[in-house]
Amino acid sequence: MSKISLNSTKVEKIKEICASFGNKQGEIINILHKVQGTFGYLPKEVQEVISEEIRMPVAQIYGIVSFYSFFSMKPKGKYPISVCLGTACYVRDSEKILNEFKRQLGVGIGELTPDGKFSLDCLRCVGACGLAPVALVGDKVYGKLTIDKVKDILDEYQD
Repeated sequence: MSKISLNSTKVEKIKEICASFGNKQGEIINILHKVQGTFGYLPKEVQEVISEEIRMPVAQIYGIVSFYSFFSMKPKGKYPISVCLGTACYVRDSEKILNEFKRQLGVGIGELTPDGKFSLDCLRCVGACGLAPVALVGDKVYGKLTIDKVKDILDEYQD
């Protein structure tokens, strides 16, 4: 992954967020949520600033960020797409839906389109098994998908 540069404004914002939680290690999840909400993702450089502020080893922060699927170390698109590969969706061909998104977007899992509009990921279950197969675009759920519906979904987000 390429190294990003944090300007002093971004570093100060991270420090401000940490301070708002008392620079307490016990608030790490809240800090990470707030920082990711501000910057969109949690690259190594951001984790290092948090580590310094709350005096927690960066390896421990990395362990938390990499463990929880909500956190991302890669930038997400304006419209993040997640295709469910849980059992109910998988047996109803969600892998074909995922492959169609990959084909139409020209990206792989975990990648971002060159224009930054879409990112593509998969997840294990969204709890909408009765609508299987399911995909999310941001927080919007699309159910009972077929490969023919993928283009229509993407067309909704063309501006």
